[in-house]
Amino acid sequence: MSDNRYIDTRGAVEEPVAFTEAVVDGLAPGGGLFVPERIPELSLDEICALGQLPYAQRAARIYRAFDVDLTDDQLATITGEAYGSNFDTPDICPLTKLPGDVYLLELWHGPTSAFKDMALQCLPRFFSTSAAELRNRGQLDDTHMILVATSGDTGKAALEGFRDVEGVSIGVMYPDGGVSDIQFKQMATQRGGNVTVWGVRGNFDDCQTGAKTVFNDESFAKELHERFSIALSSANSINWGRLMPQVVYYISAYANLVADGRIEAGSAVDVCVPTGNFGNILAAYYAKRMGTPIRRLLCASNENRVLTDFINTGTYDISERTFVKTPSPSMDILVSSNLERQLFELTGRDAEAIKGWMRDLGAEKCFRVDRDTFAKMRELYAADSVDNEGCLAAIRDVFERCGYLMDPHTAVAWQVAENLREEGIPVIVASTAHWAKFGNNVYRALHGIALSEELPAEVAALTGCELNRLIADETGLADIPAGLAELDDLPIRFTEVIDGNADAIRAAVCDFLGNMSE
Repeated sequence: MSDNRYIDTRGAVEEPVAFTEAVVDGLAPGGGLFVPERIPELSLDEICALGQLPYAQRAARIYRAFDVDLTDDQLATITGEAYGSNFDTPDICPLTKLPGDVYLLELWHGPTSAFKDMALQCLPRFFSTSAAELRNRGQLDDTHMILVATSGDTGKAALEGFRDVEGVSIGVMYPDGGVSDIQFKQMATQRGGNVTVWGVRGNFDDCQTGAKTVFNDESFAKELHERFSIALSSANSINWGRLMPQVVYYISAYANLVADGRIEAGSAVDVCVPTGNFGNILAAYYAKRMGTPIRRLLCASNENRVLTDFINTGTYDISERTFVKTPSPSMDILVSSNLERQLFELTGRDAEAIKGWMRDLGAEKCFRVDRDTFAKMRELYAADSVDNEGCLAAIRDVFERCGYLMDPHTAVAWQVAENLREEGIPVIVASTAHWAKFGNNVYRALHGIALSEELPAEVAALTGCELNRLIADETGLADIPAGLAELDDLPIRFTEVIDGNADAIRAAVCDFLGNMSE
């Protein structure tokens, strides 16, 4: 049994649980998030030694450092399957250098062309292995339904990861009209007999809030158990089994920079992350805690700049904030769930403070942290935002100067890195998606067409796949991943749109499970 067990950010779990239980449960009772009792520390030599290993072995070593209650053989199998032939490069997440000691950490070489694959190729394997272990221990009877809220990329990556996994079904909710054509088709054409997808009237926060309400509904949990022998769990980054794999690629990136002679071992780097739900940048924080020489975390926001404002003021306020649709839709989020874990760590793991702030956020749509917590936040983080036109300008600027084509999320992070970086400090920029997931806005960027302007009629009539081919022809970049290029040829399976309230979600879940059982 593992010595490193898991507590929750709101203190509702009286006895810490094992990693396997935290992964299968997803969310703690009372709405809190699981974190390990102990954050492991790696020496600089241990971190640099990872640079000599294949990525799957790097991941397995870091998971073992967290002392998870799975065997070495199980971890080797999980990581070997997760980071195998389903990625289009053996490097898994290579670094590309841009001028000025900026390194793009390309996290989009997996099957769905987004950074979510880095975790969601692992999580389903963690989940199924953990569930089997719990059944063997007599701790689990039910099978599971994974319920996911997505702003665009998590949904497809989770659907692909859990497709036809035995003993698991999955339902994904996305904001109707709030994702790109490519993102919609990736989800709506998903193969698999255990999957379903719903559009939701509203934005991502409506999806996420509705999902959390359903997770915390004890009477609904009882109904699912009695009718279907099903329990709910999550594949969002609220699940620690999703967050832990993200820690790996920041440690791995540092090891690569040393192994390639780009930096000296022990030299500090900054990390800049395009941030919506705060999970990806939180993973960089945990990498720093584990010993990676990361100096500052640069939080990049789009026009939905709630996190930038919070880091700069200590007040998290969405009470009168207008939700903005941007060229970087996966960041169009106002309620950033993983911030709760970060605040838990910065307060010295004060569950009462977290409960109070989360209660205030739910009731008043606003909370303010205390002075000490704010000071610790400012020591770790710097933050800035990029407006819509600035995002498109960054795409065009980098392509014209470097011949490198970024997606809009990466462009936001690149521009914030340019705004905040200090001379002499290398910056790792998380590149979170392939440009072809967002061809509409990439085309606008390359042709200087503002968001307020209409695309030429002949361009507006193109499907997302056709537009990507046009961009590839114009730029000479013939690297559109097969999973994106084939979407027009696949049948649309899922078109249902539901309300974002908990009643509608509960009804949709029961309808899906009822149809599955017929």
